[in-house]
Amino acid sequence: MSAKNHKLDLSVQYADERLEQAITPAMLEQWVQAALMGPAILTIRFVDADEGRQLNHDYRGKDYATNVLTFAYNEGAELDDDEPTEADIVLCTDVLQREADEQKKTLEEHAAHLVVHGVLHAQGFDHETDEEAEEMEQLERDIMEALEYPDPYSEK
Repeated sequence: MSAKNHKLDLSVQYADERLEQAITPAMLEQWVQAALMGPAILTIRFVDADEGRQLNHDYRGKDYATNVLTFAYNEGAELDDDEPTEADIVLCTDVLQREADEQKKTLEEHAAHLVVHGVLHAQGFDHETDEEAEEMEQLERDIMEALEYPDPYSEK
């Protein structure tokens, strides 16, 4: 993983304020930078289960709140080295907290993983096929290790 910081315009929105003190913009910026492979314009928004469910329903046709949604605005476009990735990454506080508890992870560890996951999606990575999933999961493991967090896919 490159230690190079890429040009980043990061906006953080706490529509659901419950994690505003626990997950700070400085932490988010560190996690985003670790997963970036080029410049980016990103918004990270924390929402409650109602907004998360509505977004997942409206944009994915699924009637439940999910942990992270990534809206990549130049996905599939051939970006040159100076053209930024543009995306909104939505984290559902209720799901994030529930999953962290179920998986016996700290809230910080799980939030870091979901941000890394969302940033990779924003840059065109996916997990629709087994091959894509293996590649994306290995990148996530490497990034999390560089951030000094445990393997997000290991069972505790």
